Amino acid sequence: MPEPLERSRSHRFWIPVLLLLIALGAAVYVRQRDDLDRNFKAWITLGVPILITPLIILWFLFLSRYRWSIRLIGLAILIVLGLAIPRLVRIESAVNGTGLLKVAWRWEPTKDEVLASRLSQQPQQPTGRSTSTSSAADFPQFLGPDRKNEVRNVTFDRNWKDNPPKLLWRQPIGLGWSSFAVVQGRAVTQEQRGEDELVTCYEIRSGALFWAHTNQVRFIELQGGDGPRATPTIADNRVYALGGTGILDCLELSSGRLVWSKSVLELAKQSNLTWGKSSSPLVYDDLVVVTGGRGTGPTVFAYRRSNGDLAWTAGDEEASYASPALVTLQGKRQVLSLNASKLISLDPGTGKVLWEFTWAPKAKWPRSSQSVAFGNDRVFISAGYGLGSIVLKVNLKPGDAWEVAEDWSAKTMKTQFNNVSLLDGFAYGIDDGLMACVDLTSGARKWKDGRYGSGQSLLVDNVLFVQDEKGPLVLVEAKPGGWNELARLDALTSKTWNNPVVANPYLLVRNDTEAACYQLPQPRSERAAAR
Repeated sequence: MPEPLERSRSHRFWIPVLLLLIALGAAVYVRQRDDLDRNFKAWITLGVPILITPLIILWFLFLSRYRWSIRLIGLAILIVLGLAIPRLVRIESAVNGTGLLKVAWRWEPTKDEVLASRLSQQPQQPTGRSTSTSSAADFPQFLGPDRKNEVRNVTFDRNWKDNPPKLLWRQPIGLGWSSFAVVQGRAVTQEQRGEDELVTCYEIRSGALFWAHTNQVRFIELQGGDGPRATPTIADNRVYALGGTGILDCLELSSGRLVWSKSVLELAKQSNLTWGKSSSPLVYDDLVVVTGGRGTGPTVFAYRRSNGDLAWTAGDEEASYASPALVTLQGKRQVLSLNASKLISLDPGTGKVLWEFTWAPKAKWPRSSQSVAFGNDRVFISAGYGLGSIVLKVNLKPGDAWEVAEDWSAKTMKTQFNNVSLLDGFAYGIDDGLMACVDLTSGARKWKDGRYGSGQSLLVDNVLFVQDEKGPLVLVEAKPGGWNELARLDALTSKTWNNPVVANPYLLVRNDTEAACYQLPQPRSERAAAR
């Protein structure tokens, strides 16, 4: 017995054991740091073993004191694995919003192949006509009627355990992170099918395809995945859709006929953003407003709705991923655009810069969340990656001179690519993976709970429809008193970054593989009256 024990000591096993303990300790320490963004935590946790592994290999080759024959066999095995693994696996988008990449076997079908197979079993040809007489409340653009991430006057039974939403249809859909815009019972979205980027229009009650408009382009990005990101906007029987590569189409809602098309980035001689064009078109008066790409400007582009002619441009920096919004501050209408380092306010008619605020100019992380105006003179903006949130106070002085100052800033709400909803002086949103409530007067956090990852949320009256990143949809009370999960619906079953839509009485959800429509349950009193 003494001899084998002595031999095991000679291999210096304490070195790899110490390295593994260091890796474990570092991972535990990082995970417990509340001040670190969950994205950074994930990458650091992954990075530690990546750094430790070469050290263990060096120990095995030079310090383990194994016979050289064993060491050379081990080295050969490592070389074979290094050559074989790239041939056995492929990278397939990200696991979740942290950006960690998902690995799949090369012989497993890709999402494109799965979609093609499902569509062949369930072919969808445009019908060009409605299959039902159902109607739905309008949800005409990204984040709802007023782009405030809220829907009002929707009554439904919140007891989904006894009276769950009714599934009307579920069907495959192309790649992309677009949401739906709904008008006149028609649900319009964007999706990628093979090398074609589509704008598609479905009948909301049945899921039947009315029409599909095709552009032969494909936006490709490893972490976020391929396909379009923005959500179409519907106004006056026309659809305005901005694709992942920057193609802006104006289509007839009734038929899908192309009215006009502009390649925004190509015309501006700008390159695309890293994660593609994600900002949804803003439509008002006779204009459709979108943002640009990389470079020193222009940042914002306004086109005539009638013919696509360029009306004006504005801004002098790189765009980001948030969508422009039309708001009223100090009694004056204005367009807000959150860009790479600035929030700018523009005159809606001319594009003249009314005021601007530089926010964390050295931060290279994307700004994706909507700026939200509230009261008569406040604007809330937020971002992930540790940036946090800030409220600005906007003042209009004599002579139309605008003055903007920071009211407060805090790290209590760090939205990544989700958005907040405001209700009765509080902001509700997903803060670094958890649902949170923040006081708009001070930035103080009232509560933070419920792990929903890089999901999305929508305020429906005083209830939050939270789209969990993993697929389920959850009802959460929008109250400052504490987090309270009311119900849960297994709406989808895979990674979901798309925003949920409530077009009363319908709930629409989708991700990059499937879409589904549910009918919200009636309140018990209305069901009883109907009998």
